[in-house]
Amino acid sequence: FSFLQERLRYVLGLLLLLHSTDSFYVPGVAPINFHRNDPVEIKAVKLTSSRTQLPYEYYSLPFCQPSKITYKAENLGEVLRGDRIVNTPFQVSMNVEKKCEVLCNFPNKPVTLTVEQSKLIAERIREDYYVHLIADNLPVATRLEFYSNREEEEKKKEKDVQFEHGYRLGFMDGNKFYLHNHLSFILYYHREDVEESQEHTYRVVRFEVIPQSIKLEDLKADEKSMCTLPEATGSAPQEIDPTKENQLLFTYSVHWEESDIKWASRWDTYLTMSDVQIHWFSIINSVVVVFFLSGILSMIIIRTLRKDIANYNKEDDIEDTMEESGWKLVHGDVFRPPQYPMILSSLLGSGIQLFCMILIVIFVAMLGMLSPSSRGALMTTACFLFMFMGVFGGFFAGRLYRTLKGHRWKKGAFCTATLYPGVVFGICFILNCFIWGKHSSGAVPFPTMVALLCMWFGISLPLVYLGYYFGFRKQPYDNPVRTNQIPRQIPEQRWYMNKFVGILMAGILPFGAMFIELFFIFSAIWENQFYYLFGFLFLVFIILVVSCSQISIVMVYFQLCAEDYRWWWRTFLVSGGSAFYVLIYAVFYFVNKLDIVEFIPSLLYFGYTALMVLSFWLLTGTIGFYAAYMFVRKIYAAVKID
Repeated sequence: FSFLQERLRYVLGLLLLLHSTDSFYVPGVAPINFHRNDPVEIKAVKLTSSRTQLPYEYYSLPFCQPSKITYKAENLGEVLRGDRIVNTPFQVSMNVEKKCEVLCNFPNKPVTLTVEQSKLIAERIREDYYVHLIADNLPVATRLEFYSNREEEEKKKEKDVQFEHGYRLGFMDGNKFYLHNHLSFILYYHREDVEESQEHTYRVVRFEVIPQSIKLEDLKADEKSMCTLPEATGSAPQEIDPTKENQLLFTYSVHWEESDIKWASRWDTYLTMSDVQIHWFSIINSVVVVFFLSGILSMIIIRTLRKDIANYNKEDDIEDTMEESGWKLVHGDVFRPPQYPMILSSLLGSGIQLFCMILIVIFVAMLGMLSPSSRGALMTTACFLFMFMGVFGGFFAGRLYRTLKGHRWKKGAFCTATLYPGVVFGICFILNCFIWGKHSSGAVPFPTMVALLCMWFGISLPLVYLGYYFGFRKQPYDNPVRTNQIPRQIPEQRWYMNKFVGILMAGILPFGAMFIELFFIFSAIWENQFYYLFGFLFLVFIILVVSCSQISIVMVYFQLCAEDYRWWWRTFLVSGGSAFYVLIYAVFYFVNKLDIVEFIPSLLYFGYTALMVLSFWLLTGTIGFYAAYMFVRKIYAAVKID
């Protein structure tokens, strides 16, 4: 028992260490120091909605525009996410207050929205769109205050504060639409320590907004673009009637507050997650379950195997050997090459490529080098790493193909380089056509698509060929027993040895070990949240690898005991069983958590989910296959065969 306590203490220590790495990160950009009155540029990123999953660029709606619109040059990750960062006409200066100012340059002349524009704004409000702005690379957030527990409300009036990314475009009341046309910006600065003779420098550490809807008649504007806000109680909201032209003013105010938050920890506000407790619970739960099961499985397998090997190696009477049953009987067929060895080795090559990419990305992100402050870095890194990991994918695929008595290595290399990426590219291209049709900024522009194709055929393909060439030339895997010339007959199998039953049984343990983490990943992808708990994710990934390997070994052992030697494809399929549960979970998440009703958003959701499930199946299938292959070689090397 004390040993178990020690073990748990060690695991908890490791978890704490990993958790502490979450808060530390290498910032994406160097801090910018502002002096008083320096301009702080406010840029727009995009409009998003978790109901439609279609991002739009800021000026797709008739907001006030600056005299010259300039778009920021973006990295690959930002383009794929649908970010289109652009300048806005907001004039904000460091530590300078503004009571109320009209945004468009004609103070007494309100903005007139045409019927078409009014219709579009009303539709976006109905679809629950949020506007995302940034100041000094910090995203804008709306503060939400609520009481954590109703009973405690009387005792202490402390409110829980959470932040929502962006601000709501507007709201609905009955069948009427109201637009948030006044923005109260609250910016927090941290005063840097400087020598006495020098001027103070400031850094932006938080960017909040309070959106308001104020009717045109209640906003009194003068010749100098100044306006006066009405009293909170007496003002009516700005209605947008989609059937006629609407007149309104876009206004904003700026308020500065000093803050103790240092620049290095300014992202903590955005990343505070109220559910870290669930993470701890799920991780400890997974660790205990996996250790417990691995202990049991290892004991059973090792004891049974020892018994098997001892029995097989006893040179007893010939009568006994005649009545042998179990996995030794199939020694002459267990390494017989399967059908379609080229496709199998290609899929396993892609699985190795994915495994290396995911491992490096999670590890680097855990060290804090891919924090949300460097926008799009995670996606860019993942794309480039997948291309460069083609060397390893090619090498493993080539060596396995040679072991399976394959001869056409050039065709095999081409298959490895194009099979999985081709499916991904095909699905993404079809989905992209639908997004183009909706004029969304989430559509990958044609030049980016050409660039991705050039990366695929210019970097990934040659690297896969290079790896495949060396893998194919290398000595094939050494199989401990010879294969008979005539294949042995396979006895009739019991119902529970069916492939689909195997998939259902094998998928439960790995899925159970990671499904709570899956909830947070889905929220990050589909509900525009930030995902940053890579320390947890790294641990979950390790647990996943261990549980996939164990399940795969158990399944292959049972199969060989039933004298069925066709284990190559079956192990690959069965080990990926948890992907089936991920698919079921994705359907459950779609029905219960998202308000998607239209056809194209649903198509996008299931299209991208299909890609995730396919990739997850390749990843877990590859892990399970290599674990089973090592196991099979090990056990047949341990028995004496005449």
